[in-house]
Amino acid sequence: MFRFFSTSRQNRPDIAIDFGTANTRTVLRDGGIVFEQPTASCFSNKGGKELFLTAGTDAYDMLDRASGGLHIRRPLARGVVQDLDAASAYLQYVLKSVMGRLRLSRPSAMVGIPADATKAEASALRTVLSDAGFGRISLVKETYAAAIGAGLDIGAARASMIIECGAGTTEIAVFSIDGECLIRSVRGGGQSLDEALIEHMRARHHFLIGLRTAERLKHTVGREVSLQEITSSGTGAKSSNHMVEIKGRDLRTGLPATRLLPASEFQLVFKKHLVPIVEATRGVLATIKPDLAADLLSGSIIATGGCASISLLSEMITNDTGLPIEAVNDEALCVSRGLETLMAG
Repeated sequence: MFRFFSTSRQNRPDIAIDFGTANTRTVLRDGGIVFEQPTASCFSNKGGKELFLTAGTDAYDMLDRASGGLHIRRPLARGVVQDLDAASAYLQYVLKSVMGRLRLSRPSAMVGIPADATKAEASALRTVLSDAGFGRISLVKETYAAAIGAGLDIGAARASMIIECGAGTTEIAVFSIDGECLIRSVRGGGQSLDEALIEHMRARHHFLIGLRTAERLKHTVGREVSLQEITSSGTGAKSSNHMVEIKGRDLRTGLPATRLLPASEFQLVFKKHLVPIVEATRGVLATIKPDLAADLLSGSIIATGGCASISLLSEMITNDTGLPIEAVNDEALCVSRGLETLMAG
């Protein structure tokens, strides 16, 4: 279905796409990243028909603001295509945005995909790419691309480990001389945490916030809440006094309002959604061969992806496994950079 990627010069793809649940980036051969926008499509409902209007940043800016007959649709969920029409329309928008640089009718594409994607999910991705106007399509495991983009020597005899923390899925992989030794996926990432924060505000404070606000809250709180606060919760220990301003709508009055809450209030919401990632990481370490595990003891786990900046996740994994987490520069761009390297052959 998809595998490690190798290509001859004449078969090199024209474009590489990091088609992410939250954001999409495209890379041209020898041109670097030429497109980087939110993964969102906007449709209008006219006469009972959904008509595509725009996508990317323009559509995302209308998220939680669109009214009347406008609908903002997210093409992907948990790392794979959930809305065929929205995905195809979005990819057409991507192709149109870079077509002036390509000057090709049906450019070939290399596209990242979760390692645990099913045949049906891979087929759906190929379908929307073809419908959007792409020609030959090659699918590459996102963990493989992320490892290369992070600068790991995945063909070295010494084992290395990576956690790719995306908006839709989180994947943990170990690489050694034989290539990928083991991989585990957790379907759920930053987007599910956004949704949990929205539900927490609604249930506990009768306060409605949008996805954009939840995303900002996630990154703000993710830098402030510590593991010590979680483990001491309920013991009377002093928590961080960092306060977070949250704007939204009071469901009791129906009016716009602001809430000022301590960052530590959200600690259990974070823990609930991060524990499966910690458990999956431990499961990988418990399954690999002893010599590979020994290699990792003298190194660190590399964290990539947009949610790698959540410091609490690093704390929880290190506390559970004893292994430090190393975040790379521009962690959200690792898959794109890896695809660029692979595309160059």
